[in-house]
Amino acid sequence: MKIALDPYMFRALPIDDMVRTVAELGYGYIELSPRDDFIPFFLRPRADDGRIAELKNSLRTHGVKLSSVLPLYKWSSPDETERQAAVRYWKRMIEITADLECPLMNSEFNGRPERAAESEAAFWGSLEELLPLFEREGIALNLEAHPDDFCEENTPAVDLVRAINKPWVNYLYCAPHSFHLSGADPTADIAAMMRYAGDKLQHVHIADSFNHKGSSGLRYILNPPGTTARIHQHLDIGQGEVDWDAFFGTLRELDFDGVATACVFAWEERARESSAFMLDRISKELAS
Repeated sequence: MKIALDPYMFRALPIDDMVRTVAELGYGYIELSPRDDFIPFFLRPRADDGRIAELKNSLRTHGVKLSSVLPLYKWSSPDETERQAAVRYWKRMIEITADLECPLMNSEFNGRPERAAESEAAFWGSLEELLPLFEREGIALNLEAHPDDFCEENTPAVDLVRAINKPWVNYLYCAPHSFHLSGADPTADIAAMMRYAGDKLQHVHIADSFNHKGSSGLRYILNPPGTTARIHQHLDIGQGEVDWDAFFGTLRELDFDGVATACVFAWEERARESSAFMLDRISKELAS
């Protein structure tokens, strides 16, 4: 198993300083997430050969490896021009990931929930173009359901991953999304959701969140009433309402041996303290 840090809270640091900071915190792995000078959100990658070499040299120097690369593109967009652009960006990012000698990428379904069928059709169209490239480069892919994607809930997301029917395409369970993944269930049975994923569960994102469905749906007052905005947080473990006994207990039950990524985004003013705390807690839970 690999315990990685998503260094998003350190994205303003130069690449070498970011890698050095992750190493100083005690992490052995980085999940490379969007940063403007390398993988911007929803835009073509900015990394050229020089910047790729800079990152590889920093990883060697500081004794850290890439567990995974996390690009976000609109590959399930019902707008065909937008989808085609996203596929081009994906192709370049697959090349970069291969140059980085990283064996894994992970991402979200994307698309629009109010146009779910069209978005899924776009998703399959993108996969038809991209799966051969993943296979050629020997890069695996883990996918997660995300709030406001065309597929937001655990069971249909796992079924969609299984339908891809590739042993190297697997499921990522994101703990701070638990209260969205559970659909109408107001409590979120984390153990049941993770067990449903079973052998396809190869990646977890770890951060806490509050249950936005609590207090009869009145925990957060949103205006205008009835807005479709999605709410979730990425907090330190223990600051929200995720059932961590169920989460870690089920990982142990399933003999989880994939990637566990700490992905707290809420505390940039105390990013080092938060990241160190998360590593300590995750290590203790998964060691036991």
